[in-house]
Amino acid sequence: MSQETFAALGVSAKLIAALAARGITDPFQIQVRAIPPALAGTDLLAKSPTGSGKTLAFAVPLVQHVPLDDARPAALVLVPTRELALQVTEEIGALARANGVKVACVYGGVSIRPQANAARDAHVVVATPGRLQDLVDRRLIALDAVAMLVLDEADRMLDMGFKPQVDRIVKRLPRDRQTMFFSATLDGEVGELARAYTQSPVRIEAGLPSEHTPGEIDHHFVSVTQDGKIDTLVELLGSERGLALVFVRTKRGADRLARRLEQRGVRAVAMHGDLNQSQRQRALERFESGKVTTLIATDVAARGLDLENVTHVINFDPPEDGKAYTHRVGRTGRAGRSGTGVTLVLPEQQADMSRVARLNGQHETFAETGMKTAAPKLVYSSRRRNSKWGPVRPRRKI
Repeated sequence: MSQETFAALGVSAKLIAALAARGITDPFQIQVRAIPPALAGTDLLAKSPTGSGKTLAFAVPLVQHVPLDDARPAALVLVPTRELALQVTEEIGALARANGVKVACVYGGVSIRPQANAARDAHVVVATPGRLQDLVDRRLIALDAVAMLVLDEADRMLDMGFKPQVDRIVKRLPRDRQTMFFSATLDGEVGELARAYTQSPVRIEAGLPSEHTPGEIDHHFVSVTQDGKIDTLVELLGSERGLALVFVRTKRGADRLARRLEQRGVRAVAMHGDLNQSQRQRALERFESGKVTTLIATDVAARGLDLENVTHVINFDPPEDGKAYTHRVGRTGRAGRSGTGVTLVLPEQQADMSRVARLNGQHETFAETGMKTAAPKLVYSSRRRNSKWGPVRPRRKI
């Protein structure tokens, strides 16, 4: 934590009291660096990872300075997923009540009319690009009074293909506005987007708070056959563990795998884009409470989730590239805890997976498995003495 105080950063007494009521008394690094220029009305480019405390870094300036006259909405926060939209809305809402600020959440998968009515009456709108664009196209909401714009997790929005919607939305906003841009990276296309949306921005960078420092993650690559793949997964999930997040490629694959695991006595639930919001929330609540110990998800469905108690991430279907691998396996080893990442690899996937492993600094770990051009009979983890995951001998499906 920083030695700075919220008062020294320029935060109002009302908001300091609201933060203290939630047990927040000391600002994190990203808040120390972002809040002063944000309160000054300056455009901001902030490079900061999930879990760094960045939501409060823009929530405090929004609530403190958003215009409260009749022109609404006056502030807009764009996020990539509905889960993140709900999380950000809750965070802003906890402060907004102290200043008489109304906040509305806009996302897909639910009835559009109640959201439109709430958004029209709100000072701050938190929205996913697709649903907000739908509201704009139907003329159910106007954006010509927006004085403050925040793009949160902008890199994920690009990864998910939202750039066309974001471009159309930003073109409808007043040019004379404040723009705050938060992203895990500011390179490449993300950097170009940031430069296009901001004017003379202050650029800052901050890492994770000390209590959110990633713990040690054990990486394992397990050779499997198509017939023995589900048996190997059941064996892994049967070991002593906490919560396990299992990644698959497709929505149908998530549902199918959840059914097969339930048939084998493994408590599992699927989460993907075809579920409505209430179904997704129920799935997450069952998983986080431990009623269900295995969550099966697609990459898109898992975006925006911040689950601290996941002890194991298992790639039932290998990730497509190094970035996806980092994103997936990074869901364990949170808050200084240790974690385990396991990737199941079919013979025809070995070459591609070896390249992904090399890009993520796991080349030696992968090489030790013996997987190069053909599936070996035995697979050993990189930490033979202490690991309960290896050796693993794939079994034939019964």
